[in-house]
Amino acid sequence: MPTQYIGRFAPSPTGPLHMGSLLAALASFLEAKSQQGQWLLRIEDLDPPREQVGAIDDIIRALEAHGLEHDGDICFQSQRSERYIEVLEQLLDQKKLFPCRCSRQMLSANGGIHNGRCEHAHIPLNSPNWAWRISYEDRQIQFSDTLQGEQQQSLKKDVGDFVLLRKDGLFAYQLAVVVDDIDFGVTHIVRGSDLMDSTARQIFLYQSLGQAPVEYCHLPLIMNDQGQKLSKQNHAPALELNRASENLHDCLQMLGQEPPSDLRYANCKTLLAWAEQHWDIHKVPQSLPRGAGAP
Repeated sequence: MPTQYIGRFAPSPTGPLHMGSLLAALASFLEAKSQQGQWLLRIEDLDPPREQVGAIDDIIRALEAHGLEHDGDICFQSQRSERYIEVLEQLLDQKKLFPCRCSRQMLSANGGIHNGRCEHAHIPLNSPNWAWRISYEDRQIQFSDTLQGEQQQSLKKDVGDFVLLRKDGLFAYQLAVVVDDIDFGVTHIVRGSDLMDSTARQIFLYQSLGQAPVEYCHLPLIMNDQGQKLSKQNHAPALELNRASENLHDCLQMLGQEPPSDLRYANCKTLLAWAEQHWDIHKVPQSLPRGAGAP
């Protein structure tokens, strides 16, 4: 019996959703629903200094306004610390982790890549002011992306021994994402191509934990006229919730789905019903021209 499709949308509460966020949410939602799958919502609230007060409520409200209803309960990464520690201890027992106190200046001398100089330090996992990195022999990670085609990365050369637990005691993005996707049975990840560079590391973590990696699909990014990604860091405006159907229609156009013009002002439920029935991931372009969909 084939495995049920389980996708997810996993925003960080560093600000409200914008059109780039909606593009990723909509594509992941439609890819799941077109295959009678589940679409989960995870809030990646692991970095309090970067989080914005009220952003979680804003994100949930924006998704609801656009008719993007998630399945099951919302997962909050801030509530899963014990599970992340459990996985770190498992990797430590397997001698796959080592502590590191290298400064950014020390790392920059090696092109920003850790060269294993700290691997002989022996301290407890909860020692303050130490980062913990995963150690491995060099290997080529290869994967086939649904939209972007065949990809490969030499981890040791291009990334080095990467961090799983930060010096400030916060869990690294790569660790939390993989542990959550494994625990919640995620089978497919549809997300922006700005996260393509993380994929090889995440596949390696799946393998290190004895799990089969998921299927990946990296979407085109909305770029402004200067070639910058539409993002919270670049002050992308928040979604206007009073034009939700128009926002969805614009995203469907950017995703190559050619929605009928007479549905532009239909209610979200009607537009999403059309989109689920006609969704074709292979119509999505690999990239978007500058200024497409950007304010």
